[in-house]
Amino acid sequence: MAHIGIVGGGIIGCATALHLLDRGHQVTIIERDAGGLPASVGNAGILAIPEIDPIASPGMLLSVPRWLLDPLGPLALRWGDMPAMLPWLMKLLRSSSPATVERSRATLAFLMKSAAADQTALARIAGISGHLRQGGALTVFDTETARDKAFARASENARLLGGFGIDKLDAAESRRRVPALSGNFAGAIYNDGYQTFEYPLTFLRRLQAVLRERATFIDAAASMLTWGEQGITVRTEAQNNHLFDKAVVAAGIWSRPLVERMGLHVLLETERGYNTTFVNPTVTLEMPVFFSEHGFVATPFENMLRVGGAVELARPETAANYARAAAMRRKMRRYVPDLPEEGGTEWMGRRPSTPDSIPVIGLHPGDARIAFAFGHGHLGLTLAATTGRHVADLFAGAAGAELEPFSIRRFQ
Repeated sequence: MAHIGIVGGGIIGCATALHLLDRGHQVTIIERDAGGLPASVGNAGILAIPEIDPIASPGMLLSVPRWLLDPLGPLALRWGDMPAMLPWLMKLLRSSSPATVERSRATLAFLMKSAAADQTALARIAGISGHLRQGGALTVFDTETARDKAFARASENARLLGGFGIDKLDAAESRRRVPALSGNFAGAIYNDGYQTFEYPLTFLRRLQAVLRERATFIDAAASMLTWGEQGITVRTEAQNNHLFDKAVVAAGIWSRPLVERMGLHVLLETERGYNTTFVNPTVTLEMPVFFSEHGFVATPFENMLRVGGAVELARPETAANYARAAAMRRKMRRYVPDLPEEGGTEWMGRRPSTPDSIPVIGLHPGDARIAFAFGHGHLGLTLAATTGRHVADLFAGAAGAELEPFSIRRFQ
């Protein structure tokens, strides 16, 4: 069995480490901020299997002026970051053709079809339980036209994924299921394909605790990977070298400089999300509620309520704009007037995003001892277990041709 180094201790790195340990490998995790809060802890905490639609959509070019004029909208661009992000943005627009969007949906559906089973397997490997609850999710709409259009799309996604229950609801039935929705809206869709995690940070910490018993953690920032006859060397910013038989790059947005220093190219930018988390909230939601026309979701956890989402395209180092979190709270009060105005904790996370919404899962084109696992956008938590299994299969030589669309080769 091999000694495998994993660069990145977030949800993707942890899931990959557990799968590799389960195959009998020795694992060392190198994480720049092992006690920190990576993107995978601030998400909506949902196993979002129905979410196979990419960010890019037909007609996107017509939306660009509106994005630039509304810095608090569901998808916003930072003016100052546009020159650096131009190659990514151009590829995003090219990915919005109907044919490309349909290919992306089918590609994501391949991963999603096994996501629930993979999550169960990961829990078994980690020896944990009770971290997921059934119950589905509700998506509300301002008009019946928007609801009906979304219902048709959700029904098609369910067909691609093998089927789950979807109900079209009027406002009265929606309020019966989630009484806090006392504001004005036209109707909703209920989808039982969603599941909710206990709490994203708790789940990550549980995985990390298991790994600290079975693997080695190195608290350091990786700066470079090199390879030779003896193995793969990971160099840290402190100029320490760690030699492995194989290595995995699963460092989220920080994967890009590592990839570039290996002589490869990747279009990876920060799809930043914001949220507000209320402790012991006065508002009770029976299930997650999506406000898709505004780009955010409210998720109930035990003794907590999180309101977050939206997409802000910006460089990782650009300062946070917490007015986006406030805008989501303000919009939610149109539907849930009792949402507290004070007392929540704001957060911003850096989702690593590719312009076609397809993560990079594959081997280095020039050295099969190096694997890549990053670029999951807002689906990192949902696809972590699946990605970890595929990486373990790649190193075992057991992966099929279905993974080719996820290869980094598409950016070379």
